[in-house]
Amino acid sequence: MDVINKFYSSAVQTVSQLSGVLPGNNVTREYEVLDQICTAGVGLMWKVYSGHKKSTKQEVSVFVFEKKVLDRWSKDDRETMLETLRRGVQQLTKIRHPHVLTVQHPLEESRDSLAFATEPVFASLANVVGDSVRSDKKLYDVEIRHGLLQLFDGLQFLHNDAKIVHRNISAETIVINKNRSWKLFGFDFCIANQPASNGTPHWPCREYSTSLHVLAQPSLEYTAPELALNSVNTPDSDLFSLGVLIFTIHSGKPLKMFGSDYSSFRRYANELNQRKYPPMNTIPSELTESVKALLHPSANLRPKLHELKTITYFQDVGVKTLSYLDSLYQWDNLQKSKFYKGLPQIIPTLPHRVNLHSILPYLIKEFVNSPMIPFVLPNVLLIAEMSSQREYCDHILPHLKPIFKLTDPIQILLIFMQKMDLLLKLTPAEEVKQSVLPLLYRSLECDMPQIQELCLGVLPTFSTLIDYNAMKNSVIPRIKKLCLLSNNVSVKVNCLISIGKLLENLDKWLVLDEILPFLQQIQSREPAIIMAIIGIYKIAMTNTKLGITKDVMAHKCIPFLVPLSVENGLTIAQFNTIVALIKEMLGRVEQEQREKLQQLATIQRDNKPKDAAEILANEMDNITLSPAGSNGNKSDDDMFSGFSVGQSSHTATPKPTAPALAPVKTREQLKISHNTTSEAAPKTDMFSLMQSNISSLSTVQSPPAATAAANPSQLAMPYSASGGNSNNWHSANPLVMNHQLASPQASSNNNFSSLDDLDPFGSGGGGSQITKPNNANSANMYTLQQPTVNYIYPTGYNSMNSMQSNLGLSKPMNLGTTGTATSAPTLMPQMTQSADSKNLNTLSQQDILNFLN
Repeated sequence: MDVINKFYSSAVQTVSQLSGVLPGNNVTREYEVLDQICTAGVGLMWKVYSGHKKSTKQEVSVFVFEKKVLDRWSKDDRETMLETLRRGVQQLTKIRHPHVLTVQHPLEESRDSLAFATEPVFASLANVVGDSVRSDKKLYDVEIRHGLLQLFDGLQFLHNDAKIVHRNISAETIVINKNRSWKLFGFDFCIANQPASNGTPHWPCREYSTSLHVLAQPSLEYTAPELALNSVNTPDSDLFSLGVLIFTIHSGKPLKMFGSDYSSFRRYANELNQRKYPPMNTIPSELTESVKALLHPSANLRPKLHELKTITYFQDVGVKTLSYLDSLYQWDNLQKSKFYKGLPQIIPTLPHRVNLHSILPYLIKEFVNSPMIPFVLPNVLLIAEMSSQREYCDHILPHLKPIFKLTDPIQILLIFMQKMDLLLKLTPAEEVKQSVLPLLYRSLECDMPQIQELCLGVLPTFSTLIDYNAMKNSVIPRIKKLCLLSNNVSVKVNCLISIGKLLENLDKWLVLDEILPFLQQIQSREPAIIMAIIGIYKIAMTNTKLGITKDVMAHKCIPFLVPLSVENGLTIAQFNTIVALIKEMLGRVEQEQREKLQQLATIQRDNKPKDAAEILANEMDNITLSPAGSNGNKSDDDMFSGFSVGQSSHTATPKPTAPALAPVKTREQLKISHNTTSEAAPKTDMFSLMQSNISSLSTVQSPPAATAAANPSQLAMPYSASGGNSNNWHSANPLVMNHQLASPQASSNNNFSSLDDLDPFGSGGGGSQITKPNNANSANMYTLQQPTVNYIYPTGYNSMNSMQSNLGLSKPMNLGTTGTATSAPTLMPQMTQSADSKNLNTLSQQDILNFLN
């Protein structure tokens, strides 16, 4: 938050300063003025701000002079100074040269300020010279050498072509632009040529006035001695100023500081006339003699500018390279191409700031010359390789975006493919999607196999930057098309390898729907292509995210791979690889299919519908019978189902000791018994089956008579055997049903064939008895004597409804506390009853079979 507050306060302060400096100035109508970057001009009174044109966003620098600086001056000095500044800017606007500061917008004056706009400026030379200068602004030796050569060219133009003497060459009037080129500025005291009557050049000399303000006249520290000694002003006077400037650059200050002391300056001029120079230990040895020659008191003995260019100091390779770039616009394409081919060997030897700000701008200008782009682009990317991401985004990427869209010359795509790793490293992800991906699409569609292979090799490296829709609809279809249409085996193999590397970024369904069917469309059967296909299948099988389904392997993959294994040209290692993959697929199909069938069998067995006999058998399997000798009473907490069969109410004498319980038959035993009965011995075995089932539902011991008599309310649901229609059902807790199966009493005239076989408890025992009359006409009729059955249920068990549900009876009983049931509980097939109790209730053989089934 503190940082934001500081930034906000700084911005507010800057805006308030500018609003106070430029109110009503026309420069602010067309240009957006931002932060101050440096100072320049006489006394460094011009404040330089960064900015841009509002309409075109073109970057500029805005020079502003605040009139309030002159408030302490006298009125005459103030007017003289303002007029000098106006004339200097007007003269600067008229001059057009590469080494003279370019004016973008002419001088505008308001009540409070003077302002004009120029090309983007980095600093004035006074801002980067001296011990107090920041390290990032200090000049490299190659920059100084090249800058001096640029000043030589600018002065040559002024002297020879414009016929102008600058008269104010100093560190304050030399401006370094954004591209680190040195530019002449500060033409406030310049003098134009006024030829004499005979045509010889003449530059009038203006005497130094002690009455004027020191800033309203040229600086005495850079003024030539002939101006004070001989009142002569020539172009050679600028050469003396140039010598002082060179000394200032290396030592950090001029030869001597005079201020406004003109008499001290005259004495120093005489000393120079006697060749008394200050120490020059800070100046390079190659330049020392030249500086002394420039400081010669005789103007005609000073070296000429073209001579200075040839000294050893300026023969450095870096300086020559920068000088060639300055004059590059004069060369033809052949000369340029030769120069650009050798530039990659020079760029690494130069400081990065020189490459970025001095060489790169010239290279970017060549982007408008399409045939030269293949020669320029490698140098631009070489500089990008030495740049930070911020430098790349600010200085290089904006100029590369238009080049990304070019396909001619074709070498452009090749160069980009070779440096794609660098582009992906420095280019932001959003710019990759907008600019780099379309470049790759065009590379895939070009006709050069070399470019196609490079593009296919690069694609997987930044697959994470490609969104799913672009991968599915743009990248994969282009690779597939290239693989199917190309006649180059190497391109086909690289297409398959690229797809294999992209698989981990795809989803399962895209692989199954697009990739695997595409592999079967490839007609080529070269071993390299076959092994690339095998590699894709292996990746698809082993990748946990993807996986090939059992059905796809069985129907598509294995039938496709088996013919591949017998292709001619395969080595034994390649054959073994293919066979191993096929075996792995077969094993996986076998395993998954077996598991599936086992699961289906289990589900079918669990969901198979059950008939009545199976339900009854299941119930019998779960019944826990009361042991012999128990009274049949169960605890309410015992959660089980069972019942106890007591003595028949019609039995005269109960058996003193009951035999052991008959074993409960299981489901399988019931089924076997039923089949045996129906097929082998339908009559005799049917009796046994009935006897066995009834035995399973009975116990030996009846509840004691005293208990039954003492608790008559516990006898629930008595069933009358008299054949009457009124059957009373009573509810009690615990639920005990005394269920009497209706049948007439045994007649003395009835003769039974085998009582011992029919009595499940032994001869003479109580319980249910099935009798067969001796009458031949009733051979299929059987009589079931009436037993008394006590059913015991756990607490909360709805006895009748649950029993009906378990036995498969569809009609439920409505049991009330004291109500009457609408029908008797049907535990056996319905027996025909008559009013006469002596008539036997009979069951047909079919009824019994239906009950068991």
